[in-house]
Amino acid sequence: RDSMLFHTPNLHLTPLQADAMGIPLVQEVSVPGEAGEMEALRRILGRVDIEGVVVGAIASDYQHERVNRIADEMGIRVFAPLWRHDPRRLVRDYLAAGLDIAFSSVSAEGLDAGWLGRRWDEAVIADLLRLQETRGIHPCGEGGEFETLVLDGPFFRRRVEILRAETDWRGTSGVWRVREARLAAKA
Repeated sequence: RDSMLFHTPNLHLTPLQADAMGIPLVQEVSVPGEAGEMEALRRILGRVDIEGVVVGAIASDYQHERVNRIADEMGIRVFAPLWRHDPRRLVRDYLAAGLDIAFSSVSAEGLDAGWLGRRWDEAVIADLLRLQETRGIHPCGEGGEFETLVLDGPFFRRRVEILRAETDWRGTSGVWRVREARLAAKA
């Protein structure tokens, strides 16, 4: 299902990603819609003993305002290290940092089924920046144009290896559904 607050494509891979990074995972189920998602965020933040929460929001006022509101209610600090940074620079920084990123969903004019599962490289960056100019697509997908899946990075002890995935294209949008994955040694 779609969410304005949370990342949803291939959510079942989150335990693998947490294991790959060697960090504990705390999960919470949310009811669809803003109220249900906000309540789920309250519940999960109330279950853990933390001083702060890190969010990857770049330009979404919707996400930024809601996470900050709940964190303020609970006395938790919010760290948003990417907030309002230049997206043209961020996409390059992601590659320079050594992140292995794949497109997990697309839903904007200019992005077709061929983008699903596509790994980020210099050609992807060039295509995203061109689409920003010609179609108004946010290079980081902040308008909901796409979602991504991080498979490896410098903070991963092991990488996520995709063994089987399917493209589910619905005419103007689609999802790359990972059906089987495992942790593997870094290349």
